[in-house]
Amino acid sequence: MAKTSVTYVVSFEIRPGQEARFRAALDPVLDAMRDEDSFVSSALGRDAANENRFLLHETWSDEDDVTNVQLKRPYRDAMNAALDEILARPREVTVWRPLRSDG
Repeated sequence: MAKTSVTYVVSFEIRPGQEARFRAALDPVLDAMRDEDSFVSSALGRDAANENRFLLHETWSDEDDVTNVQLKRPYRDAMNAALDEILARPREVTVWRPLRSDG
């Protein structure tokens, strides 16, 4: 079966005053992801109009690997446990599959 690449777009809205805790929970996950074989890229941005909103793009070369392996990695546990207290509302995750790539 051919591998299917995928991009996850994750929107986070944190509670005011929680940025340091949010970054302390998320940054180690982003650092660890770089070493995964199916990892392609990630980017974290902040909403210019709302300092408590963040958007994460994660691109992976193998969607099955993400679903069956990557989401279960132990390095994600601390972040997942902390999010309930950090987030103002549940994170929103959308899944994007490529149609065209120029570059």
